[in-house]
Amino acid sequence: MPADAASGSPLVVAVVGPTASGKSELALRVAERVGGEVVSADAMQLYRGMDIGTAKLPLVERRGIPHHLVDVLDVTDEATIARYQVDARACIDDIRGRGLHPVVAGGSGLYVRAALDHLDIPPTDPDVRARLEADAQQRGGDAMYAVLTERDPVAAQAIEPRNVRRVIRALEVIEITGRPFSASMPERRHLHPTVTVGLRPPRDVLDERIDRRVGQMWRDGLVDEVRALVPHGIREGRTASRALGYAQALAEIDGTMSAAAAQAETAQLTRRYARRQESWFRPDPRTWWVDPTAEGALDEAVTHVERAIADND
Repeated sequence: MPADAASGSPLVVAVVGPTASGKSELALRVAERVGGEVVSADAMQLYRGMDIGTAKLPLVERRGIPHHLVDVLDVTDEATIARYQVDARACIDDIRGRGLHPVVAGGSGLYVRAALDHLDIPPTDPDVRARLEADAQQRGGDAMYAVLTERDPVAAQAIEPRNVRRVIRALEVIEITGRPFSASMPERRHLHPTVTVGLRPPRDVLDERIDRRVGQMWRDGLVDEVRALVPHGIREGRTASRALGYAQALAEIDGTMSAAAAQAETAQLTRRYARRQESWFRPDPRTWWVDPTAEGALDEAVTHVERAIADND
């Protein structure tokens, strides 16, 4: 526990890991057992109407546990880490202030860190951003990623080359601050007493889960969900339109991709995303890891949290 954290105050619980690892179920079990409320750290679950493709728990499956920072943005809004940090910390403070345990659950690594750790969000400059976006339109995402690799190789290693929005953000910060974007990465120092549980299923099992989940999303009507969001502006949404599954469903709607190809690409990119999530979370020594496929593993994880709470009292 950090030296500046007050002993005896409600513990913050973080549930992290790759997509399809079982974070939602564990977060519910923890919240039920210890008296808590869930704070989502999933960038895509912020969006109203994006339910099937984000594996958002329906209200009836939340077992009466309040979930915060779900369905708070329109698809035309841009999700930003700065806005999320303010909102997440306000939720955490409110929950702790009522004597309950915030359960921060999600796989968006930087969002988790922004909620839990000391992290100063670098400034933005609309003019610089607009110029970089224009460059990206003209030169292409690969060229922008090459520029980032030259200017800040550490940041480039941590950013997926296809994520042009993050590449542009990194270049923007470098230009505005004169420092590497990697210098603004969060410290591993919690704001509040925190216990973190990480879910790490075997890779072959995770891949199979992802493939099944993608197929189920299409059967559950993801394409119809996306079609219904078109009048609400999902095509114009800088973040929402690029979400895994949603970009592919839009391509299927437009006839530029078959249903089979859309599902195959979504599964492939999701497996790749899961690898990046694992790479992000794995080095943090504060995380207690468990294989959720092992018998009794989730019960063991809940017990670990209960012990941490008892130790904090």
